Amino acid sequence: MIRHFFSKQFLIYLLMGGTATTVNFGARILFNLWFSFSTSILLSHFAGMAIAFSLTKVFVFKHSQQNFLHSIFLFCLVNLITIIQTWLISMGFAYYLLPAFHITALIHEISHAAGIGLSVFTSYLGHKYWSFR
Repeated sequence: MIRHFFSKQFLIYLLMGGTATTVNFGARILFNLWFSFSTSILLSHFAGMAIAFSLTKVFVFKHSQQNFLHSIFLFCLVNLITIIQTWLISMGFAYYLLPAFHITALIHEISHAAGIGLSVFTSYLGHKYWSFR
């Protein structure tokens, strides 16, 4: 399975995902002006999802045999898994791990980046084998 992460397709996925991640991360900072950190993570994930689907479909999995609507449905299912993963990791870092190491500067940014970053592998495999099969 690890060989999938050493492919040209995965590198393109990372580039396209980087764009969606930038939207996700920026949206979380904006949402955090009005909502809690926890709620902002959830809301920003949807902003990143819209960008991610378009870029992933066009540039990464362009040869998918999957029906378009079926791809959207499966894309949302994969993202349901990754939103839970991102939220759990982000909350764990912000409220348990980083405070245990007395890290207080940029705690929300570090925590959210860790949550997004660690969900990359799950989302890639999910989209490769389900959403855009």
